[in-house]
Amino acid sequence: MATYTITLSPAEDKALHVVAMSGQDWMDNAVHERCRIAIEEIVAAEVQRKLTAGESITGSKDDIVMAAPVESAAERQVRMEAEQAAMQEAGGA
Repeated sequence: MATYTITLSPAEDKALHVVAMSGQDWMDNAVHERCRIAIEEIVAAEVQRKLTAGESITGSKDDIVMAAPVESAAERQVRMEAEQAAMQEAGGA
C-alpha cells in the first residue's frame, strides 16, 4: 500500500476546516473517490479492449487494473513531450 503525506500551511489548514469537520477524512474521501473514478475508467477501457480482441475477461476490478497496459500520468507526459519535440524538429528541419 502506498502512503502519501501532505503539508498544509496554517492558513490552508484553517480554510480546510471551514469546509470540513475533519481535514483527514475529507482528504481520504477525495483521494479514494478520484481513485474509484480512475478504476472505473481503466476497467471500462480494458473490458472494451479485450472484447474487441476476443479475449476473456477475468478477475476483480483490482486484478483488471493491475494487469491493464496503461500509462501513468508521468509516462504520458514524457511521451507527449517527446512527440512534441519530434514534431518541432521535423517542422524546423
